[in-house]
Amino acid sequence: MRRALLRTALASFALLATAISPEASGRRVHPADAAENRINPMYGNLPACDSPAVLGEITSWFNSREARFWGPLQAIAYDRIRPIAFRPLGNDFIPRRFCSGRMALNDGTLHRVDYSVRENLGLFGYGWNVNWCVSGLDRHRSYAPDCKMARP
Repeated sequence: MRRALLRTALASFALLATAISPEASGRRVHPADAAENRINPMYGNLPACDSPAVLGEITSWFNSREARFWGPLQAIAYDRIRPIAFRPLGNDFIPRRFCSGRMALNDGTLHRVDYSVRENLGLFGYGWNVNWCVSGLDRHRSYAPDCKMARP
């Protein structure tokens, strides 16, 4: 009786796991489920990591946040910008480009900045936006530990 009950529970759990995540069961996601085949398709046409528009967006939000809440820090320049991954979660998720680099601040320090450029997550779902974290300055620990949650 116990063995049959345990077998039924395990079978139910396995069925639930495959319903939640087809990748966990080893099944491949059907190509029709790709982001390009949705009603509002997403093609992965994202700006490059070192695009002035992307870096300008990070600079604007960082400088605004620092001036309003934390103090006199301002982003001045970037270097060592490099892509980390493009669509690492698969073709059926929102296209993202993950990047990393260094940010120079007006106090003379250098900090690693990790960010992702994401499609259709701009204002009203149009365009792209940037999700970013500056190492050592994640004061609310939103991406803890040390901006790891901002990377793939």
